[in-house]
Amino acid sequence: MPTDQTHNPALQSWLPSANAHPSFPIQNLPFGIFSPPNATPRPGIAIGDHILDLTLLQASNLLPAAINSLIPLAPTLNDFLAQGPTPRTLLRQAVSHLLAASSPPHPELLHPATACTLHLPAHIPNYTDFYAGIHHALAVGRLFRPDAPLLPNYKWIPIGYHGRASSIRPSGTPVTRPAGQRKLPHEQQPTFGPTRALDFELELGIWIGPPNPLGRPILIAEAHNHIAGFCLLNDWSARDLQSWEYQPLGPFLAKSFHTTISPWIITPEALAPFRQPQPSRDPTDPQPLPYLADPEDQATGALNLILEVFLLTHSMRTQNIAPYPITQSNAHHLYWTPQQLLTHHTSNGCNLLPGDLLGTGTISAPNATGPGSLLELTQAATQPLTLPTGEQRFYLEDGDEILLRATAHRPGFTPIGFGDCRALIHPAQN
Repeated sequence: MPTDQTHNPALQSWLPSANAHPSFPIQNLPFGIFSPPNATPRPGIAIGDHILDLTLLQASNLLPAAINSLIPLAPTLNDFLAQGPTPRTLLRQAVSHLLAASSPPHPELLHPATACTLHLPAHIPNYTDFYAGIHHALAVGRLFRPDAPLLPNYKWIPIGYHGRASSIRPSGTPVTRPAGQRKLPHEQQPTFGPTRALDFELELGIWIGPPNPLGRPILIAEAHNHIAGFCLLNDWSARDLQSWEYQPLGPFLAKSFHTTISPWIITPEALAPFRQPQPSRDPTDPQPLPYLADPEDQATGALNLILEVFLLTHSMRTQNIAPYPITQSNAHHLYWTPQQLLTHHTSNGCNLLPGDLLGTGTISAPNATGPGSLLELTQAATQPLTLPTGEQRFYLEDGDEILLRATAHRPGFTPIGFGDCRALIHPAQN
């Protein structure tokens, strides 16, 4: 995907907060759904510490008629995502020019982001979670199967499971501690109650754009045209519920209670400068089967995104202590590219729909500072995580807040971010 004038690092905006903004400079321009004060949900674009109201922009007729007709107006972005990359690119270029310092200011089209409510950017028909973070799979496997941490199929096939779309929520929505059956190894029988092992998982979300008909797979060379954007994704996990229920069919209630995503869709066009080759496989690893193998995807299909996780406890909050960084990883540690995940998902003829969401799986780094979950950080609750306050955590407690962030970096280009993906844990309700 080529870069163009919208990626120019010298590009500045007439909106001062957009210049050198850590997440939303003029080079980003992500799409989302928001509500201004006392108004209904509508599409917008994040710019600095404001939101460009696309409903007001469409009514202003500031853009050429052909571009104006591309502006989404529905309270969800599903139809816009379905149209594919061309409308996104044309609208991105027009909005970039409109917001550039060389253009007349139009502050009447903006709302302060702090005064607005952010929503899910699209109706999510289906949610699928993969297991493509090999360093997470290895770390967890070593905890429970030290002699064979990876199952025999792992390096041949993208592993995934169908999740629960109805419990996905945007950043800022509290997580209620789930209850369920749990059984420790020394216990004779299970009990029912709130999870005692609540965990986070650091993932990327992949938004699906144009659909494919039932029975017609998406070829790997075409997969990029069906990806509408990316977000951060926290696949909350109740580890004690999971260890009791997951055999033989896999995750169920331990995962379905809540998934948090960042609310802005970071487009493939914005991420064009930050694509990179997929890391080479170990010479002893099998090469992808032909339906997953494409030279262009291997050359440009990975993303250079710094991924960070922060923890903020109730005590830290009352003492006005900043969230504590507990892990740092990178999206290029995924064993499969996003395009390979999409292609494999449709390889049996499964039809994806606009607004479907794919999770990559936990993206851990291959070092001690990069575990993507507390399960890894604490070595299955045997080594506590110690915080600046002296507090220790094996798993998350009520009042804890987890914050995920992502930043795309490349020399010669302006860094862009994804915005916050955060949630506070509330006590169980039963």
